[in-house]
Amino acid sequence: MNTFLVIVAVLALFPAGLFLFNLVLYRRCPKAVGMIKPVSVLIPARNEEISIAAALESVLADPNPDLEVVVLDDHSSDKTAEIVAGFARRDPRVRLHRAPPLPAGWCGKQHAYHVLSTLASHGWLIFLDADVRLERRSVGRMVRFMESEGASLGSGVPRQVTASFSERLLIPLIHFVLLSFLPLIRMRRSTDPAYAAGCGQLFIAKRADYEASGGHAAIRSTLHDGLRLPAQFRRHGFKTDLFDATDLAWVRMYQTGAEVWRGLGKNATEGMGHPKLIGPFTVLLLGGQVAPWALIAFIAMKGALGWTLLACCATLIPLLVRVIAALRFKQPVGAALLHPFGIAGLLFIQWAAFIRKLRGRSETWRGRVYSPDSNATATPLPMAPSSQEVG
Repeated sequence: MNTFLVIVAVLALFPAGLFLFNLVLYRRCPKAVGMIKPVSVLIPARNEEISIAAALESVLADPNPDLEVVVLDDHSSDKTAEIVAGFARRDPRVRLHRAPPLPAGWCGKQHAYHVLSTLASHGWLIFLDADVRLERRSVGRMVRFMESEGASLGSGVPRQVTASFSERLLIPLIHFVLLSFLPLIRMRRSTDPAYAAGCGQLFIAKRADYEASGGHAAIRSTLHDGLRLPAQFRRHGFKTDLFDATDLAWVRMYQTGAEVWRGLGKNATEGMGHPKLIGPFTVLLLGGQVAPWALIAFIAMKGALGWTLLACCATLIPLLVRVIAALRFKQPVGAALLHPFGIAGLLFIQWAAFIRKLRGRSETWRGRVYSPDSNATATPLPMAPSSQEVG
């Protein structure tokens, strides 16, 4: 039992220490008052009539006259295109294009971003999900970070707005998993794809390096560009980096518990739920973040003060880390106190996705069905003309 407790303590305390060390390295972008650079903000939009207006308003609040916003209407069946067209008539920085038919073997999001990259006019590309809202002058700050760090691709996790219980319990774990298990200092000193990391909601790339790496076309079948795009850059020798986007952008990723389940599960088998990773991550998370809570009462009953103190440290220090993260990243502190339940829920979703893949179940996202092997589109799509600008 004592040996098991030592192992559990190491599994709990090492990630906590790495998180606190990484917190210093995970910097916010520098101020960029007066910085004007030509930048293309690229937004794929598929049935986004609820979100797209607010997204455009947030980007257009930037005073940069050399900013362009290119929106690709990806076969929407709602008023998305009509809303964007209205913005384009009022502001010449906005352009609307229709997406061509989705080719076999492509994920819809990767295809949309690939098409958008060919339509962009400028040397800096910002890939922005339609539900993300930028703060004023965020564009210039991201460019300044990239130039100061000499990176070809950068990404950050926006401030995650949560409302439902499942959102509050699970979504803040994005930061915890990222900073507890990725050594940022090694990431910055290497272009090894093993240290690839990013957030698919927000990327900024140097266009020449994006094209040289193959961009989204090289990861066409994946549902998980947050990992695959940085890895692709790194395979070509380009530097990728991470910045704290808490004060740059915000997003409410999902609206309901069912969406949280589907969203976290759809790309699980390309991340933590990958066949080669799900076992080690289960040991790391279950052993270090859940097991200490189960052991502490048992050890306390044995009356061994030293072992009880070790169990308390293994229990309370990760909890303290979650509270620090909640304050730093503007997350609900109350949910941080339910840390072991969040970890258990996250692992449950990973295993459910893994089992779905083993059983050959397809994934449905944004009205499209992807097979577990090829991720090829299975849902028939309406025919559309090649990408063209819409006035």
